[in-house]
Amino acid sequence: MRDKTHTSAKFQRGLATRKAVLGAEYVEKSIAEADDFNWPMQQLTTEYCWDEIWNRPGLDRRSRSLLNLGMISALNRPHELRLHVRGAINNGITPAELQEVFLQVAIYCGVPAALDSLRNAREVLKEMKLA
Repeated sequence: MRDKTHTSAKFQRGLATRKAVLGAEYVEKSIAEADDFNWPMQQLTTEYCWDEIWNRPGLDRRSRSLLNLGMISALNRPHELRLHVRGAINNGITPAELQEVFLQVAIYCGVPAALDSLRNAREVLKEMKLA
């Protein structure tokens, strides 16, 4: 397996942002479970998604979370949606704002996408004791 201790400054910055948004426990587990097959994806995601994009000054994390929720809903990626609902809450998005995001998803992406997203978000909110 690749040596995970020799990572770039981009990786370290991205890792800090990734942990702040998604939660350290989840991210550390993902890194720990990485093997030769999926380590390159961990590295790519951490350096480019979480450092190059999430750390850009043009949008705050709250705005990026709102965008992600809409896009992930449209793509019908429930695992990622659940993860990013947690991240959105960590970034200050309220349950009422989540509801608004998914109502807008219903109009632009379709009711089935919005219903699935609402269902998944509600489960996450219950797990987080926010619903």
